[in-house]
Amino acid sequence: MVNNFELIKSILQFRSEDDFYHLQIIKRKKENPEIGSNSYVIKTYYITSESHLEKLFPEIVNLCEFNNARACINLNRRSFERIAFHVLKKVTDQIMNKDFKSARKAYESVCGEYSADPEKKWIIDIDNFDEIFDREVQMYIASLQPIGAKVIANIPTKHGHHLICSPFRLDEFKQKYSELDIHKDNPTILYIP
Repeated sequence: MVNNFELIKSILQFRSEDDFYHLQIIKRKKENPEIGSNSYVIKTYYITSESHLEKLFPEIVNLCEFNNARACINLNRRSFERIAFHVLKKVTDQIMNKDFKSARKAYESVCGEYSADPEKKWIIDIDNFDEIFDREVQMYIASLQPIGAKVIANIPTKHGHHLICSPFRLDEFKQKYSELDIHKDNPTILYIP
C-alpha cells in the first residue's frame, strides 16, 4: 500500500475559489490484466480545498480498494475559469468536425491538459530508491539554471518515487540522466492499495 495523503495535503495551495486540483481514480491493465484497455478512469474529483480532500479521502480509499485501482493527483493547480474557456473551444472544434461523441468527454480531457499554476511542478520518475543516487540527482538539478534547491517533495510510488521539482534546464539534465523520465504536467500517486 502507498498512502501519500499527508504529504500531498501539505503541498496543495488554494489561493482562490477558482483553484482546484484534478484527481482521478485509475484502473490499470498492469494490475488488472482482464481489462480491455491499458487503463480507464473510475472516477474524477475536482479538489477545491484541503478540507474537501480530507472529506473525500475515505471514499477515494474505498474505491481504490474495491476496484484494485490507484488515486492520482496532478499537483499543478487548475482554474475553473480557464478550463471553462478551453472546454468551450474544444467542444466547438469537435462539433465543427462532426465529432459529437467526444464532446461528452471534453471537460475531463481539458482538465488533464491545461494547468493554471504559475509555480509549475515537474515530476522526475525514479523507479527504485537509492539514497546516494537520489541525493546526486537533487544536487545536480540544484546546480542547473535557475540555481538553487528545486525539490518540493519526494512522493513514494509502488516501485520507487517521484521527485516533485520546480522547473530547471531540461536539456542539460537529459544529457546526464537520459534514463530518467521527466513529466511536466502529470499526476503523482495519492493512494495505491
